[in-house]
Amino acid sequence: MVRIDEPFHGAVLNHRHGQAATSPGPGSPNGGLRITVRGTAPLRDRVTVNGQVARRAGEAFAAEVVLQARETDIVAAADGPRGHAEHRIRVLWDRHSRPRYRFSIDDNSFFLRDIAAQGYRSLFECFYLAGLKRLNARYGARFSVNIYFTTGPDFALPQFPDRYRGEWADNAHWLKLAFHAWANDPDRPYQHASTEKLIADLDRVAAEILRFAGEASYAPPTVIHWGMVQPQALPALASRGVRALSGYFCRAPWGWDVNYLLDDARSEYLSRHDALVDFPSGIVFSRVDIVCNSVPLDRIVPTLAPLAQDPATAEVMDLFTHEQYFWPFYRHYVPDHFERLEAAIAWVTEHGYAPVFLHEGFLGGPEPA
Repeated sequence: MVRIDEPFHGAVLNHRHGQAATSPGPGSPNGGLRITVRGTAPLRDRVTVNGQVARRAGEAFAAEVVLQARETDIVAAADGPRGHAEHRIRVLWDRHSRPRYRFSIDDNSFFLRDIAAQGYRSLFECFYLAGLKRLNARYGARFSVNIYFTTGPDFALPQFPDRYRGEWADNAHWLKLAFHAWANDPDRPYQHASTEKLIADLDRVAAEILRFAGEASYAPPTVIHWGMVQPQALPALASRGVRALSGYFCRAPWGWDVNYLLDDARSEYLSRHDALVDFPSGIVFSRVDIVCNSVPLDRIVPTLAPLAQDPATAEVMDLFTHEQYFWPFYRHYVPDHFERLEAAIAWVTEHGYAPVFLHEGFLGGPEPA
C-alpha cells in the first residue's frame, strides 16, 4: 500500500512550509511554493508523485511538488509486484499569508445585561467594553465577542435597546458581535443537537445583533459553545457565512474533545498545527493557541513564544478568553484578566502579528488566488 504521510489531507500551507519556486525544474514551472511530499510504499514498488519519480530510502519515498493554485491534488502512485495503487490528498496554499492574530472572547452576556440595566449614555461606560477599547487604542487589537441569547430569567437580547446603534457602527472596525449559543447552560448544547436547532438559535441571535447593533457589527460565528457540533451541521453553518471555526483539539480521557467531532486523525493533526480545511464544507478549522483566563500572567509569554518558533504553529495566533472571568461577582473571577490580555496582545504585536477577524478573507488574510 502506498501512503502520503506529509503533507496531511486538508493541510493549509504557507511560505513557512516550503520554498519559493522561482526557477523552472522538472515539472516545476516558474513561481509557486515548492514543498516536499513524503510517504511510504512497498520496497520493490516504483513510486511517482504527480507524475515525477520519487526518491526512495527503504520503504520511504520523497518528491517535490510545486503548488501554484489555491488547491492542489497530490497523487502518489506505486507500481510493483502487487499491481498499481494510489493515494490522493488535497492541500490548500495560503499564497498571500502573513503573520496575524485574532482575539475571540466567548460566553458573553453579562456586559449586555449590565448596559441594559444601567442605561449608560455610552456603551463604554461599561468597564468591560472600556477595557477592550483601551487595548484597541494601544495596540489596534480587534475583538470578536461571541454572545448568548439569554443569561437566564433576568435578561435576554430582546431587552437590549437599539439606541446605541451609532456607537456600535463607529466601533465596528475593531469590535464584532457573533453568535455563540442560546445560553451558557447546558454544557455542550450542540454536541448532540439537530442542525435545525443550531441554525434556529444562530438565526435568532443574528437577528437581535442586526436589530440593536447593525450589519457592520455582525460577524458570522467562529466559535460554537464548547466547540462541538454534529458533522452534518457544517454545510448549514457554511450557508450562514461561517468560514472558520476555532477549537482546542485536545485529548481528554474519553478521546479528542472540543474538536467539532472531527475524526481522531484530523483532531491529532490540529493539536499540532494552525489550521486544516474541510473541503466539502469549505470551513477552515483553527487551533486555539491560548485561553487567557486559564493561563497565569507570568506564563502568557512562555506559552506563546514557542509557537512562533514552529512552522506548523507560527503563522496564525488564535487568542482566546471568556467574558465571565472579568466580573467580580463571578465565582472564578480573575482580578488580573485585562493584564493577561494585554500581555498576550503586546507580545504578538511586538513580534509582527497583525490583528484580524478570522471570518474575513482567508483566516483574516487575503484570499488565496
